Amino acid sequence: MKVRDIMVREVTSINPDDNAQDALMFLFKMRISGLPVIDAAGKLVGMFTEKDILTAVLPSYIEKVGRFVYEEDPKSIKKKFEGLVNLTVSQLMRKDVVTVDENTSLCEAARLILTQKVRRIPVLNKEKRVIGIIAREDIVKAYAREAGWEID
Repeated sequence: MKVRDIMVREVTSINPDDNAQDALMFLFKMRISGLPVIDAAGKLVGMFTEKDILTAVLPSYIEKVGRFVYEEDPKSIKKKFEGLVNLTVSQLMRKDVVTVDENTSLCEAARLILTQKVRRIPVLNKEKRVIGIIAREDIVKAYAREAGWEID
């Protein structure tokens, strides 16, 4: 099975100049954790995710504290969250984006999702334009269907 067989072809995206707070509210409204960022020329320039927001508001050393209990001053985090209104998507987005083309095998897409620790991968055509997106859930459902499961 190939990515083209299961990718979502109608891709919702956001603009790099969008306000970060508005973009996060859009994620909440859509009930998803991230979206591709596409510029005015139609080029993929990044991914904007909830993880990017957490990275922006939590201290940079948070990942290094391991299993230790970490208690940050909630006022500090609240202040950083309030500051999102002054930032754009391009200031927070991940610029190094994992992508595939429509002929990539599902197994390879799954490998990329696991090894690159991403939840979704934009699908690009030969002109490097986004023609679809494939998420972790799409891959799991496809394999379940192949196994004979009836999935909505």
